[in-house]
Amino acid sequence: MKATQVPYRMIISGGGTGGHVYPAIAIAQAFQQRFAEAEILFVGALGKMEMEKVPEAGFHIEGLPIRGFQRKLSWANLSFPFKLLQSLMMSRKIVKRFKPDVAVGVGGYASGPLLHVAVQKNIPAIVQEQNSHAGITNKLLSSKVQKICVAYPGMEKFFPSEKIVFTGNPVRKDILNLEAKKPDALKYFNLEANRPVLLVLGGSLGARTINNSICKGLNLLVNAGVQVLWQCGAFYHKEMKKCLANVDAPNGVHLHSFIKAMDLAYAASDVVISRAGALSVSELSVAGKPTIFVPSPNVAEDHQTKNAMSMVSQKAALLVKDQVAEEELIAATMALLNNNQLQRELSQNMQRISKPNAAEEIVNEIEKLIA
Repeated sequence: MKATQVPYRMIISGGGTGGHVYPAIAIAQAFQQRFAEAEILFVGALGKMEMEKVPEAGFHIEGLPIRGFQRKLSWANLSFPFKLLQSLMMSRKIVKRFKPDVAVGVGGYASGPLLHVAVQKNIPAIVQEQNSHAGITNKLLSSKVQKICVAYPGMEKFFPSEKIVFTGNPVRKDILNLEAKKPDALKYFNLEANRPVLLVLGGSLGARTINNSICKGLNLLVNAGVQVLWQCGAFYHKEMKKCLANVDAPNGVHLHSFIKAMDLAYAASDVVISRAGALSVSELSVAGKPTIFVPSPNVAEDHQTKNAMSMVSQKAALLVKDQVAEEELIAATMALLNNNQLQRELSQNMQRISKPNAAEEIVNEIEKLIA
């Protein structure tokens, strides 16, 4: 065990998507809450969302020029070796200057070079894998780090079993105790208390299949008295606004390009339709909301389907495949809205397998390495 300094210094690297960035921020916040004087540095990929979201959360971040290697033939791949070498050189300078006690990788491009350098320098390191199908970067790092914090059971097929700790994915604390927020949530979104609320999520960018499915079935939903709280994504907002022109009762549809107050959206909802990114699955588990997942087929290794199936196999959620969603999603949604017993069962099973204290459990593992 290396001698540590006070205050502790921690580097968190990775990002690229919200599924990587928001758990990383949650880990940093939990570490800071336990060690108030801790110095925390993020390392991300230039041009990716972490370069904006991390400073918004109050943490300093430095960027690497690293980019992913395209699986299909691409001219961009020619620059990959040079950007990798440059990122490794920059990572060495960052580690030498910052002198971290521990390095945490959350997946994504930047975590590879930084964690590689950290373990070379004998700095204790942990990776956090959000998905049920491990990412390439984390698989490459798994033999070198001390601990691997995972969100799903059965990850021994990707990682050394003796290093795995089942912590769950860190989620925002404001989605705990949602029932108390329901009156304020209904008021915030101008929803009626005596009518069911369907929350539709396609991620921050939206999801074409989900949007088209909802658009086709809006009249069926609103004529059944269902209120639709719909995050369609900025890219689809104008198109979906046109869809409302054909709705019998457009006042029953609350269309948003993006919902910032997600805690209130969860609190207001009775049933949720969502993609199955790791962060969404973890948040909905903690929120305990009856959910129909429509996994995106456009992700590496089809990991969203694997995420969703891990919930379906435990009778904690339902799944409608993307390719049949436009024909089947509305019927499945109406059936769930009309089945209170199934809603209760899904909610109870969701909460039973949720890990609301994931960030604190990850910090426990970090503390074991540096204390």
